[in-house]
Amino acid sequence: MPSLRVRANALDLALYRRVRGVARTPATVRWVRSYSRLGEHGAVWLATGAAGAALDSRHRARWAHATACVGGAYVISTSIKLAVGRHRPVVEDLPHLMATPTGLSFPSSHATSSFAAARAFGRLLPSPVLYAAAVAMGASRLYLGVHYPSDVAAGALLGTLIGSLGR
Repeated sequence: MPSLRVRANALDLALYRRVRGVARTPATVRWVRSYSRLGEHGAVWLATGAAGAALDSRHRARWAHATACVGGAYVISTSIKLAVGRHRPVVEDLPHLMATPTGLSFPSSHATSSFAAARAFGRLLPSPVLYAAAVAMGASRLYLGVHYPSDVAAGALLGTLIGSLGR
């Protein structure tokens, strides 16, 4: 009987293939790639936090604290990624649809920073909108073929935990 690790890897690859099998048109790929680029280095979330702090003087300290948590989540995720060293998916018949800054995959820093922002900014902006954006960001990484589902799930969990510190 295959080990738990072998079965988990097989499930991860099967889910990866299923998501990657979603219809792709050049226009959809361009849109998803553009959306995903917003999440590079947590940029969209750090910019959101900075704008909130600048425009919402009544809640400036909350915005600053939440934004620091999002930045911290990105740094922690990147540190874990370097320590773990898992390589991005390489599936011959499913090439990546986007270039990435590194070849490392676990956890997804896009998912980590997005879920940290959804959690940390949740008292300042509507949570359902934030979580929808975070889920879409994580899904974009799968669609583009640069992460396994477990990378995104781990990033979502890590981001949610760290984002809780920013509330």
